[in-house]
Amino acid sequence: MKKVGILCTVVCGLLLSAAFGADPVKLPPKEKFYLVLLAGQSNMAGRGKIQPEDRAPYPRVLMLNKEGEWVPASAPIHFDKSFAGIGPGDAFAKLLAGSDPSITVGLIPAACGGSSIRHWRPGVYWEQTQSHPYDDAVARTRKALESGTLKAILWHQGEADCNKNADQYARWLTELIRDFRQKFNAPDVPVIVGQLSQFPGAKWSEARRKVDAAQRKAVGENQPAAFVTSEGLTSNPDKVHFDRASQLEFGRRYFEAWRKLTAK
Repeated sequence: MKKVGILCTVVCGLLLSAAFGADPVKLPPKEKFYLVLLAGQSNMAGRGKIQPEDRAPYPRVLMLNKEGEWVPASAPIHFDKSFAGIGPGDAFAKLLAGSDPSITVGLIPAACGGSSIRHWRPGVYWEQTQSHPYDDAVARTRKALESGTLKAILWHQGEADCNKNADQYARWLTELIRDFRQKFNAPDVPVIVGQLSQFPGAKWSEARRKVDAAQRKAVGENQPAAFVTSEGLTSNPDKVHFDRASQLEFGRRYFEAWRKLTAK
């Protein structure tokens, strides 16, 4: 009977472990845990096709999951929609971790597919992702800051504002950048803004040109910040989202921009 009791205890323990997941990951010291906020709409969330190797844990990279827990990072990083895939944050995180063997990178996925910059304001709800983009990003980042140090904000958004919103985009983006820095007590955190797609054969509208100019203006007025070109990048068949290869290249460009900013 004693053996049966011991066996039952072991089996029950295994079942409980399976039900509640593995032990929490061990976090590094706060100053060695480099946090990266990923914000914007679908091209930041990522729609690149995931390959088998993308599902393996990324070395020394963690991500804050939907439940607000730190887990080993692997694709998809985002959970805004069921078809989230590879985004620029994947490559950025790997390159950042690889640049310093003493650090661990913590990704904070907060991009919401289809969201306008108007949804990145307090209290605004976005139906497509059934979320409050701004409020959720602030709450998740503040949660992450309990364990690490914010080192970068990556932004890719604007497709949803290539309309009458374009005239106000520079002001709204500037307000968002300043608000994030104030909320996170990180006045000098680098902000990297990725350019809207310029796929071959796709003609830019006047509103799209205005958003592009507005992003460049906001970057120039809110240093340290950088604007990353999308020149030469290619799309998925939908002609809307960057494909996997271009997302990885975009992530490399984001990282190079961050590296230059932080080297100054």
